[in-house]
Amino acid sequence: MKKFLQNDITVLVLRLLLLYACLILTQVAFYGYNRMLMGPLTWQEIPMLFLGSIKFATASIFYLNAPFILLSLIPFRFRQNSVYQKVLCWLFCVTNSIGIVVLNLTDTIYFSYAFKRITSEETHFFRENDNTIDILFKGMVENWYLVLFGALLIFLLVYLYKKIKYHPTEIKNNWLYYGVGVLSLAVAVVLWAFGIRGSTDMKARPMSMGNVSYYAQSPQKGVLVLSNPFCLIRTMGIHELETPVYFDETELATLFTPYHYPSLAQPPVAEGKNVVIFVLESFSREHSQYLAPHLNPDGGYTPFLDSLMREGLVFTNAFANGMKSIEALPSIFTSIPSYRTPFALMPQSLTDLDGLPRILANQGYSTHFFCGASTNQMGFEAFGRLCGIDHFHNREDFEKLHPEDGNANVWGIWDMPFLQFMADELNHLETPFFSAVFTLSSHHPYDLPSEYAGKMPQGKTQVQPCVAYTDLSLRKFFEKASQMPWFENTLFIFVADHVSPQMAAKETRKPRGNTAIIYFMFTPDHSVKGRYEHVTQQVDIMPTTLGLMGYDKPYFAFGRDVFNEPDRKPMVVNCVHQIYQALTDSLSLYFDGERRKYVYAADDALQRNNIMDMSNPEQQALERDLKAVLQSYYDHVGRGDLRAPNSEAGNKNVEAK
Repeated sequence: MKKFLQNDITVLVLRLLLLYACLILTQVAFYGYNRMLMGPLTWQEIPMLFLGSIKFATASIFYLNAPFILLSLIPFRFRQNSVYQKVLCWLFCVTNSIGIVVLNLTDTIYFSYAFKRITSEETHFFRENDNTIDILFKGMVENWYLVLFGALLIFLLVYLYKKIKYHPTEIKNNWLYYGVGVLSLAVAVVLWAFGIRGSTDMKARPMSMGNVSYYAQSPQKGVLVLSNPFCLIRTMGIHELETPVYFDETELATLFTPYHYPSLAQPPVAEGKNVVIFVLESFSREHSQYLAPHLNPDGGYTPFLDSLMREGLVFTNAFANGMKSIEALPSIFTSIPSYRTPFALMPQSLTDLDGLPRILANQGYSTHFFCGASTNQMGFEAFGRLCGIDHFHNREDFEKLHPEDGNANVWGIWDMPFLQFMADELNHLETPFFSAVFTLSSHHPYDLPSEYAGKMPQGKTQVQPCVAYTDLSLRKFFEKASQMPWFENTLFIFVADHVSPQMAAKETRKPRGNTAIIYFMFTPDHSVKGRYEHVTQQVDIMPTTLGLMGYDKPYFAFGRDVFNEPDRKPMVVNCVHQIYQALTDSLSLYFDGERRKYVYAADDALQRNNIMDMSNPEQQALERDLKAVLQSYYDHVGRGDLRAPNSEAGNKNVEAK
């Protein structure tokens, strides 16, 4: 068995280690070539950059070499055939010479022009550009020393591969041979899965390009962590951003722009306040008796939140901009929605985003994010860093103070103890501060701590007892926080990430109701109070909050300040089942990117009567406004133009570079 392991697993590991060496050398070349764009590296940065590089290198190697790994370990004796081993040699050397050496060195040059790594977007460019061969040849001539360096790496790769000799196994017993072979292959598959995820935690989201922000202090240095073919493979499922053209630029500018130049019509009522945002997992509108009394005649599942709504500023007609948690944070924090593709997973998100956390940080706020899951388990920390959040508090931080068992389920720390921990942590901060928390306990598998099991309202779905538990957890948080000095001078914002996958009401299963969420604001001093009855959406949170705080500098947002921007019409745009949905107070319109498909009256909750009329002026106007938003979105996101001219955050980032 010892010789079997040496001949199979050890040989495979040594050959894969050659690829790590190649990737590290190409990363050094990448930085050397682009160091003026990326800035100097400090000794403090290097350990985290190296750790991130190894993780992304592992994913690149495992993605690219999945066939080689499988064919090297498949438990059949024909692997011992010399012809078979020569085929493996060719597969390894050709695949990695192109996929690792050539691709990464091409990336080195490409980045200096495009300021991004090569992704699936570039495959479209190469297909459509008749001058591709000329461009590549010119690049090779101009950068001949990189060509020589690449040729040397390929030579060494082939030479050293052949030096790592494979010797046929001496195991004669077939039962032992196949048993050990199957076990080795099974272990390799598990390690492969861990490698492409970047974690041994199978609950964690697979790594995306946005994860680089966890290892780098700036997006510019984050690209140093990345390696291909990870960038290419992980973006292949992300459809190319083709900007639809419905209007010329002049007409589009009259219909919609994401550039905001505030003119405050109302006096700021939250200026200088701390800001705390509760992002509530699966808090559909149907859970609240206050917002949906017709669905909850005997009481809902959010009695505490309902009591705050009666004393706060409640948005009775609010909608999510996405269907997933990863789509909620960009909408809430940066006013950038996700339509057919999550924005946080796009290469264009790899920039310093001019969002609410960064704007407040530039006003002297410290910025914090709380989540009871493990570090970056859901990709939140990676995105949070891009939009200006500096401090993260997670499961590991909680367990340092509370090591005893019983505080967590499959996703992370229960909401009750974690929100108590959050209150204590906020009490240690200097004011003013910005903080957000993402709650977990109302997520599948919908279980509760043993002391609360069977004690919450049972409801019509499995999620509703968990919603009631989180509501109780929020009540306990407020009881504790209300005794703390920062509490009175704080703006609290409550918003769901999306509608729950489990829906009790028929209207919630329809496209309009399927994005209807809880959203309101509360201040203990009652400075922010009232009811806003028009439609609003998650991307409106940032502009509206900035307006309430008296922010008067330019900024970038796809939402609207509902109190200070009367020229921007109340409208919601999201994407349900790959169809664009535009909602107003009176209509629900559905558009496939080319033509109007359905239109329903807003009060037709079950959407039974399609009233589409191509000549109807109101429907024509709504379709026009939807097209303007979509064209502007895909144009700006596609070009990476995500800051307003002369914005404060944008100017500071330019100065830093």
